[in-house]
Amino acid sequence: MQPSIDNQLLPRLAWIWLFLLFLLAGCAGPDHQKQAELASWTDGPSRTAIVAFVKAVTEPGSPDFVPVHDRIAVFDNDGTLWSEQPMYFQVMFSLDEVHALAQSHPDWYTRQPFMAVLQGDHAAIAKSGERGLMEIVLATNTGTSIEQYQQRVDQWLQTARHPRTKLPYTSMTYAPMRELLDYLRAYDFKTYIVSGGETEFMRPWTQKAYGIPRDQVIGSGFETQFQADGSGFELMRLPKLSFNDDGPGKPVAIQRYIGQRPILAFGNSDGDLQMLQWTTAGPGKRFAGIVHHTDAKREWAYDRDSHVGRLDKALDEARAKGWTVVDMEKEWKRIYAEQWQ
Repeated sequence: MQPSIDNQLLPRLAWIWLFLLFLLAGCAGPDHQKQAELASWTDGPSRTAIVAFVKAVTEPGSPDFVPVHDRIAVFDNDGTLWSEQPMYFQVMFSLDEVHALAQSHPDWYTRQPFMAVLQGDHAAIAKSGERGLMEIVLATNTGTSIEQYQQRVDQWLQTARHPRTKLPYTSMTYAPMRELLDYLRAYDFKTYIVSGGETEFMRPWTQKAYGIPRDQVIGSGFETQFQADGSGFELMRLPKLSFNDDGPGKPVAIQRYIGQRPILAFGNSDGDLQMLQWTTAGPGKRFAGIVHHTDAKREWAYDRDSHVGRLDKALDEARAKGWTVVDMEKEWKRIYAEQWQ
């Protein structure tokens, strides 16, 4: 005779079974789930190094354990979190702004380098050199309030398209790096942008693009002045660079705005070298990573001879010191979340 089960007991047994499954998933799942978040990374040396580092500094009882309040990670932006070719995207914004603002500046039609931009004379723009580009950037990124400027940036990002990929610029953020940011935050890292790009240019969109809030964005900056008029108060952007957050300026900015040395840093160029050096010079376990642009088909391939994002001295030091150099072509299954080819 088969034993019988009270029909009223069946629902209770079902709930107990579901509860046990939930507990088992909670015990066995998080590590696998967090590692799966690096889904766009191949099982290569870079992913292995990242996972090993995070495990070492976050696992209780590990000799390399780092308390949550010291888990600071810093990332360059241009060329590290999103593309930067054929020129930095803020420069692309500035060139578009010459066209957008030209009617309010009639002298631009006859004055270089603005005339070259309006006429589409790329040779003349290039001939103007760094000084000419800086003149364009100053003219189009200052002389307005912070609120007005950020509205212009936001509008541009909604409408502008990259000349090669035809994608919105914020669609050209790297899917593997976004996964890395989420992965680190899942282990209680606080993630910062430390970029040579201008702070107020980045702040309108970094939360949506990377999950990095405005107060964790550190960049170069223009002089800002508080002004009062009959209708209210404004913070005006003046045409004078107040701080260049590039090269040796990055460790200075980290100390000024974060107040402690990071334990992880990621960059892609010689402009990030001092940030990587500063990070790895601290005590305990440290991580330095470099995004190496090796994928001419899906993105761009460049390093030592590039006019944008040159990677030369930092590449040599990375190899000498055993830093992690990410081979974009071999170690990233995809570049952007949205395909463009």
